[in-house]
Amino acid sequence: MSSRRRDIATRAVELFADRGFHGVSVGDVGAASGISGPAIYKHFSGKEEVLAHALVDISTELLETGRERAAAETVPDAALDALIAWHIDFAVTHPAYIVVQEREWSRLDADARASVRRLQLAYVDLWVDVLLELKPQIDRSEARAAVQATFGLLNSTPHSARISEERLRSRLARMARAALLD
Repeated sequence: MSSRRRDIATRAVELFADRGFHGVSVGDVGAASGISGPAIYKHFSGKEEVLAHALVDISTELLETGRERAAAETVPDAALDALIAWHIDFAVTHPAYIVVQEREWSRLDADARASVRRLQLAYVDLWVDVLLELKPQIDRSEARAAVQATFGLLNSTPHSARISEERLRSRLARMARAALLD
């Protein structure tokens, strides 16, 4: 995605998280992006495409960065810590994407839903593979359940009581490790 398209999508996600998809006009997205509403159509066919590109793009980033961080580590325990730190960083710095995915999933067309789901399942599998290296005694379905529950924990941060970011990151890391390695 071009940097301009990504900027528009990011600003739109912030608006969608704040006001809901139907509470945001193309004009609102344009104004937030520093262009006129009609200029959005030079980049996207409409709000639905903006939403689709935003969620596919962020899901791609989650997967690619997760792969890079896990691969940079030589032992599974460090790879798990790298994945946990990456997901916490994402959750703390991109809460609007979490809110929008929860609320606006049904607004995605079938192709976008399939793309996002494929990327997200690959991201889950990345975590599962690392977890199984640490806990070979559990089966893949149990590892998947633990990973998905951990994502629920980490992705709850947009709705969490506010504490300092440092304390929040530390608490989430401890809780995620405990949830995965119990």
